[in-house]
Amino acid sequence: MDTRTSPIRLRITHLREVLAQRGVHALLVPSADPHLSEYLPEHWQGRQWLSGFTGSMATLVVTADRAALFADSRYWVQAEAELAGTGIELVKIPTGNSAAHVDWLAREVPRGATVAVDGQVLGLAAAKALTTALAAAGVLLRTDIDLLDAIWPDRPAPPAMPVYAHAAPHAPVPRAAKLAQVRQVMGARGTTHHFISTVDDVAWLTNLRGSDVSYNPVFLAHLLLDMTGGTLFVGAGKVNDALRAQLAADGVQLAAYDDAAAALAALDESATLLVDPRRVTLGFRERVRCAVVEAINPSTLLKSRKSAEEAAFVREAMAEDGAAMCAFYAWFEAAMARGERITELTVDEKLSAERAQRAGFVGLSFNTIAGFNANGAMPHYRATDESHAVISGDGLLLIDSGGQYLGGTTDITRVWPIGTVSAAMKRDYTLVLKGTMNLSRARFPRGTASPMLDSLARAPLWAEGIEFGHGTGHGVGYFLNVHEGPQSISKAIPNEHMAMEPGMITSIEPGVYRSGQWGVRIENLVLNVPANTPEGNTFDEFLEFETLTLCPIDTRCIDMALMRVDERGWLNAYHATVRERLAPRVADAALAWLIERTQPI
Repeated sequence: MDTRTSPIRLRITHLREVLAQRGVHALLVPSADPHLSEYLPEHWQGRQWLSGFTGSMATLVVTADRAALFADSRYWVQAEAELAGTGIELVKIPTGNSAAHVDWLAREVPRGATVAVDGQVLGLAAAKALTTALAAAGVLLRTDIDLLDAIWPDRPAPPAMPVYAHAAPHAPVPRAAKLAQVRQVMGARGTTHHFISTVDDVAWLTNLRGSDVSYNPVFLAHLLLDMTGGTLFVGAGKVNDALRAQLAADGVQLAAYDDAAAALAALDESATLLVDPRRVTLGFRERVRCAVVEAINPSTLLKSRKSAEEAAFVREAMAEDGAAMCAFYAWFEAAMARGERITELTVDEKLSAERAQRAGFVGLSFNTIAGFNANGAMPHYRATDESHAVISGDGLLLIDSGGQYLGGTTDITRVWPIGTVSAAMKRDYTLVLKGTMNLSRARFPRGTASPMLDSLARAPLWAEGIEFGHGTGHGVGYFLNVHEGPQSISKAIPNEHMAMEPGMITSIEPGVYRSGQWGVRIENLVLNVPANTPEGNTFDEFLEFETLTLCPIDTRCIDMALMRVDERGWLNAYHATVRERLAPRVADAALAWLIERTQPI
């Protein structure tokens, strides 16, 4: 292919022509939409369209003479492959939250020149950092234009899928009760109004769901609350008459999706508006004329703490998910033994089909990652028709997958031996397993900042001079986003909102990644529950983890010499629970596979 006429180079060239016409030196293209979502509708996937990089997180900067994509270690191998021949350089950053592109712009853009970014998709907190850095460098910032519209001729329209109710019994907390909880916090903060733009917060608070965003059962909408009512700004025709009436009964009226900014501008000067600076864009904030209180969305904290009724439904969803995996893995091992041709794409197809047969299943919770050997060393790898591996020979197969159920969201990673597994592979696998177990067994005072727990999973790996570049754990929603805050078990600098509280669901997923060789990650979801402490204990209330995920952890990859007696005991107890919970839900080959894979060690 002549790289001079590649689609990406042509798009970058066209963009530079438009930049010159508008008197702009550089364009910043974040991975964001007006709701600051992690997974974007196609209309806002400008960074992917312009760069060709398909990873879910990165920032693109195009100047008059350079183009750079900023991505963290989860995407380096993928980005290097997808950017080859485009003229876009990869800038490797330490974490997804890094603001390295801000310093790069301040350094590379001449004084007096202009940087443009669409303020409608630029987070308020990010805008403040960008404005400060560019002003110090003598660089101007424009946020009032969307230059992608000028160069993207077939830009997809925003999604228009219908909204539906997340109904009882799977939604055990009524909409009115959730609204009352949020209004209580609004009153405590001295505010009269609250603007909510993040789609998972809107979905949770209204007990509504949709399919506007791939893998997340959410819909595009904004919500403006006052102390007695509210307005849901949503696309025309997305909410049917029955739902409209139900919302009205709880004081929520409908308005056009595009009217949200005007409604903010129309707030009386006597109003005081609560907004979350990390969950609202600059474009909306600039329309507000009344007093503002900046604080975390109350719904972000509330929805992270699952009720006892919700936790019970999550356990049921985990059992359905585990049964699906038993059926898949029984088929997989039998098919491999018969010598059938199986690729990474086959894994995705067959595993998704098994999940689709389970009660309450709605869809996948993210792209299935099936990575054999070297592909497993890319944490966010995805097989495609154009590039995928056949599973044959010797090595490790990593499968990271999950489902959306009416009663919960699942996310699980397992690694399976293919053929003969080397001693080095077993060593890596066992160290990762020890990290997963070490954190899973933790007890900690209620209110502990979640990042403080990160080193428990890393300790067995650090002891051997091994590190991994992603967080150890992320929060998980209740039939919502598979990645949910505010808690994060990672190297993030803790803040007051990261306190571990009862009812939170978090992943535990340490890993080892040998570039070009293999990858290992073992992931379970866990629930914060009260810990039983010795009688007479006068110290703080303690929490511990209940492991929710139900699927065998393969013991054939374990280096038994590295396992302590207590670690073997934990794994045997876990497998006994998996067998007890899943055996009534599977039969025949799947049951036989379950029994074999949960034998004690």
